[in-house]
Amino acid sequence: MAFVKILKNKAYFKRFQVKNRRRREGKTDYRARRKMVRQDKNKFNNKKYRIVVRFTNSRCICQIMYATIRGDMVVAAASSDELTKYGVPCGHKNYAAAYCTGLLVARRVLKKFGLDETFKGKEEVDGEDYHIEDEENDQRPFKCILDVGLQSTTVGHRMWGALKGAVDGGLHIPHTNKLFPGFKAPDEKGQEAEYDAEAHKEKIFGGHVKEYMEMLAEEDPTKYEAHFSKFIENDLDADKLEEMYSDAHEKIREDPDHEAAEKKGITYERSGVEEEVKGSDGSSHMRSVKITLEMRRQKVAEKIAAAQAKMMEDDDE
Repeated sequence: MAFVKILKNKAYFKRFQVKNRRRREGKTDYRARRKMVRQDKNKFNNKKYRIVVRFTNSRCICQIMYATIRGDMVVAAASSDELTKYGVPCGHKNYAAAYCTGLLVARRVLKKFGLDETFKGKEEVDGEDYHIEDEENDQRPFKCILDVGLQSTTVGHRMWGALKGAVDGGLHIPHTNKLFPGFKAPDEKGQEAEYDAEAHKEKIFGGHVKEYMEMLAEEDPTKYEAHFSKFIENDLDADKLEEMYSDAHEKIREDPDHEAAEKKGITYERSGVEEEVKGSDGSSHMRSVKITLEMRRQKVAEKIAAAQAKMMEDDDE
């Protein structure tokens, strides 16, 4: 047999450096994060705020946070499932809901810092390009940068709805309208780009959802009932969407405060080392329990005894 050199020997593994945990899990782009978090040395201990926009299968989440050595600290947060309080009972992950969530987190953080009266943002939603720093104010606006994470920054993505909502809400977020719905790049070099603010306004008020609802209601009523069952339950049709979202914008500006959920007051008890946990409301849950060293040794001894007994039975046969 030929001699084979072992490449991955002890010296190799001493040189190997494991990537960060969230990099291994594919959750964080550290190259982008370093650019967002990096602070000038003459601004020591100044907070550099980010607006973090994420989407799950059922909702949109917006957070205003800053980075420290201990980790990211959240200043204010808003989730689209809170929109039920403002008259939007369903459809919590579309473009219009993302706009409402961005508007909600903007008004919430400005109210927390006492800036809600100074920076009211754009109260009339028309889809036009808007920047709060262009207005004349004695105080500088609250500045943060958009953190998109690992999402694809494609034209018309829902995250731009959250960005537009936060900007209209009074936050200073450096951005352009090149990726907003309604933007059309120039056909030839040297020409001016076109931006259709009316098309963007349609998306903000759920115009695309309205068109899809009307099309399904005409062509496939069965599919319409399945896809928009929550809308039907709440007595919402295509004609009521724009009014629903415009009312939600007004209610968010009136009262952006978060209401904490009521505590249920349920206590749980575990008897000994049992896996079953019983609640005061009569419910029971199974939880794994860390066993002691003696119990682990006993389990090993039982396994060895069972294996020996099985070998004895095979020999007898």
